[in-house]
Amino acid sequence: MLKKFIYECDGQDLVEYALLVAIVALGSVAALTAFQSALTAAWAAISRNLSG
Repeated sequence: MLKKFIYECDGQDLVEYALLVAIVALGSVAALTAFQSALTAAWAAISRNLSG
Protein backbone atom coordinates (compact mmCIF):
# COMPACT_ATOMS: atom_id res chain seq x y z
CA MET A 1 0.00 0.00 0.00
CA LEU A 2 2.85 2.43 0.82
CA LYS A 3 4.60 1.55 -2.43
CA LYS A 4 1.41 2.29 -4.37
CA PHE A 5 1.02 5.64 -2.57
CA ILE A 6 4.60 6.68 -3.37
CA TYR A 7 4.42 5.82 -7.07
CA GLU A 8 0.88 7.03 -7.65
CA CYS A 9 0.87 10.19 -9.76
CA ASP A 10 -2.84 10.87 -10.29
CA GLY A 11 -2.72 14.25 -8.54
CA GLN A 12 0.41 15.40 -10.31
CA ASP A 13 -1.52 17.05 -13.15
CA LEU A 14 -3.62 19.02 -10.70
CA VAL A 15 -0.52 20.41 -9.01
CA GLU A 16 1.01 21.36 -12.35
CA TYR A 17 -2.16 23.14 -13.45
CA ALA A 18 -2.36 24.96 -10.11
CA LEU A 19 1.22 26.18 -10.51
CA LEU A 20 0.51 27.26 -14.08
CA VAL A 21 -2.57 29.21 -12.95
CA ALA A 22 -0.54 30.86 -10.18
CA ILE A 23 2.17 31.94 -12.64
CA VAL A 24 -0.42 33.33 -15.06
CA ALA A 25 -2.15 35.18 -12.22
CA LEU A 26 1.09 36.75 -11.03
CA GLY A 27 1.96 37.78 -14.58
CA SER A 28 -1.48 39.29 -15.03
CA VAL A 29 -1.16 41.30 -11.83
CA ALA A 30 2.23 42.61 -12.92
CA ALA A 31 0.93 43.55 -16.38
CA LEU A 32 -2.18 45.23 -15.01
CA THR A 33 -0.11 47.17 -12.49
CA ALA A 34 2.06 48.53 -15.29
CA PHE A 35 -1.00 49.23 -17.42
CA GLN A 36 -2.70 51.01 -14.53
CA SER A 37 -0.09 53.78 -14.42
CA ALA A 38 -0.34 54.32 -18.18
CA LEU A 39 -4.13 54.41 -17.98
CA THR A 40 -4.04 56.87 -15.09
CA ALA A 41 -1.75 59.15 -17.08
CA ALA A 42 -4.04 58.95 -20.11
CA TRP A 43 -7.12 59.82 -18.04
CA ALA A 44 -5.29 62.75 -16.47
CA ALA A 45 -4.31 64.08 -19.90
CA ILE A 46 -7.87 63.71 -21.17
CA SER A 47 -9.19 65.48 -18.07
CA ARG A 48 -6.74 68.36 -18.52
CA ASN A 49 -7.71 68.77 -22.19
CA LEU A 50 -11.44 68.74 -21.44
CA SER A 51 -11.27 71.16 -18.52
CA GLY A 52 -9.53 73.90 -20.30
